[in-house]
Amino acid sequence: MASCYWVAILVIIIGEAGCFVEGGNVTYDGRSLIIDGQRKILFSGSIHYPRSTPQMWPSLIAKAKEGGLHVIQTYVFWNLHEPQPGEYDFGGRYDLVKFVKEIQAQGLYACLRIGPFIESEWTYGGFPFWLHDVPNIVYRTDNEPFKFYMQNFTTKIVNLMKSEGLYASQGGPIILSQIENEYQNIEKAFGEAGPSYVRWAAKMAVELETGVPWVMCKQTDAPDPVINTCNGMRCGQTFTGPNSPYKPSMWTENWTSFYQVYGGEPYIRSAEDIAFHVTLFIAKNGSYINYYMYHGGTNFGRTASAYIITSYYDQAPLDEYGLTRQPKWGHLKELHAAINSCSETLLQGNPSNFSLGQLQEAYVFEEEAGGGCVAFLINNDGRDDNATVQFRNMSFQLPPKSISILPDCINVIFNTAKVNVEYNERRTNVSEVFNEAERWQQFKDLIPNFLDTPLKADTLLEHMNTTKDKSDYLWYTFSFQTNSSCTEPVLHVESLAHVAHAFVNNVYAGAAHGNHDVKKFTMDIPIDLNDGMNNISILSVMVGLPDSGAFLEKRFAGLATVEIHCGDMENSYNFTNNYTWGYEVGLLGEKLQIYNTEQNLEDAPEWTKIDQDLSSKQPLTWYKTAFDAPVGDDPVALNLSSMGKGEAWVNGLSVGRYWVSFYTSEGNSSQTLYHVPRSFLKSTENALVLMEEFGGDPLQISVETISLTNLCQPSFISNHYIPS
Repeated sequence: MASCYWVAILVIIIGEAGCFVEGGNVTYDGRSLIIDGQRKILFSGSIHYPRSTPQMWPSLIAKAKEGGLHVIQTYVFWNLHEPQPGEYDFGGRYDLVKFVKEIQAQGLYACLRIGPFIESEWTYGGFPFWLHDVPNIVYRTDNEPFKFYMQNFTTKIVNLMKSEGLYASQGGPIILSQIENEYQNIEKAFGEAGPSYVRWAAKMAVELETGVPWVMCKQTDAPDPVINTCNGMRCGQTFTGPNSPYKPSMWTENWTSFYQVYGGEPYIRSAEDIAFHVTLFIAKNGSYINYYMYHGGTNFGRTASAYIITSYYDQAPLDEYGLTRQPKWGHLKELHAAINSCSETLLQGNPSNFSLGQLQEAYVFEEEAGGGCVAFLINNDGRDDNATVQFRNMSFQLPPKSISILPDCINVIFNTAKVNVEYNERRTNVSEVFNEAERWQQFKDLIPNFLDTPLKADTLLEHMNTTKDKSDYLWYTFSFQTNSSCTEPVLHVESLAHVAHAFVNNVYAGAAHGNHDVKKFTMDIPIDLNDGMNNISILSVMVGLPDSGAFLEKRFAGLATVEIHCGDMENSYNFTNNYTWGYEVGLLGEKLQIYNTEQNLEDAPEWTKIDQDLSSKQPLTWYKTAFDAPVGDDPVALNLSSMGKGEAWVNGLSVGRYWVSFYTSEGNSSQTLYHVPRSFLKSTENALVLMEEFGGDPLQISVETISLTNLCQPSFISNHYIPS
């Protein structure tokens, strides 16, 4: 007889349902999770607590429940909760306990993806940057320093949940936990240490005795009793299945859209396509599907990873503002209701699969002795015409690329391609425009020269290890005596960061940047040099830290080559090696916390009136104004379409980075509206501060409210699929 596994104490039970295992209130067998003795088909949705606000959580969870979800799934964000070793933060947007208790209060289950590596387009994959400075550390492998800190944090989270009675084994809502995250993507890079680490991580997690199952996503070698799960858009087609007949088929990430990068257009995945693949997964014995994301939210502050925009999965069933996106939300709600209506037969019936045509097939679940019967009639043909199939002496019309659900093997109650939900779209209403110069103040940031910098080194320092993620910005400065024979000088910079701004003798010379898909960029800018000594200041910028890949701790960013080429090239200068550089971490405005409305007056910067002529587009300028909160309860956004690149704060709280001037190939900005949660606002005199790198026009910024309007016909429907 094959073995059945569970957490710490293994109990084998043989019954009519076959072999399954029990450990507290949540168990599993080869068909599904079993909660309090009942098999369940579960629909889940990812909502990340720090990507919204505590004031938004109740509404988001309520809309998820109304949409037919049973589970809310979230990552746990190590860098937020342990910003320094042994120092923990679980307040405000980081209040994980409050979030899980809200899930419980609304009668839903929770899945806690502890990781603690999460990727998630979150800066540094969720790792706190202080890990980088731990001696001899190698991330995510059989490395003792890394395992020590990973186990410390995982244990901290598990004990916190236990102390609040939040695991299902204690009567709480948490029915699942996840350790690691898509590790198999990089496992081979570590040789034998990779599988050894997987075994250690699984054993470490199970020995924490949560009383609920653990999963590893995209990990076919997940050791028993940990369940291996699928991530992707088409797990009904791509998932090879559980690695044991006694583990259920689970889909932990069904991507409802895809993350968006600066310079990239949004991915729009149709409700019909999502419904098709969810239904196919259920037809193939799947029993747990999680929508990633169900609500994406906002990457507030500097939390987004490299080149990721501030809005996250805005095309999810609940958009960035928490509004229902139709027909996606409603179509999936109808699908969930259809599956729930026949879930008992799906979980107890005997499955069969047979052809109905060249590209058509049926999956049938039938109980014995004249019990229930459920059928899925599938048309895999995506061409324009309907397919006519015969099933049990009846004729059925199947639209292209669709699945019909027959809860009694006779009547169709849902077809994945037939949308009965009214479409909607977002509308904006301008509440206020900041078009009066007298309402604005400005502060021009300091350009440091070599002699002023506090750190000197005879080499080009790596950007991330120098800033320690305290700022996006690192100044590289040097001074040199020019040779009068250097004609037509050009500053040549090669960088592995994301943006570079060049200043020559405190005068802005120009900038260049890379993109998400090209890790290195080059800047060649003609410059003017003085006779005698010259100061060169180059501002290197990271737009988020990398979030994935093997050997993340060894990743290099920053300037790699700096030269000045003269016209004849015989008198060119190379400052890359064996030259003394001066460094300054961050901008002066950051050090002064210029965005902080509760700033000490002694440290306050000297704000001045805004330049009436903005045509010069001064780089590295801070802008400040004030506004009243819009009337009503509609979500609020800043329209920054007139700006370039930087970051925005409201009442000292960062609403995130913006990079409006990075256009897509179709000439659009990747994001122009920036969510300001209502909880950030006071009724009057809200302080708005922006740090503008390139030199935008603040006089065209507006505060807008967001609302929905129903459409008789969709104004734009398209499908953009991620390459397989």
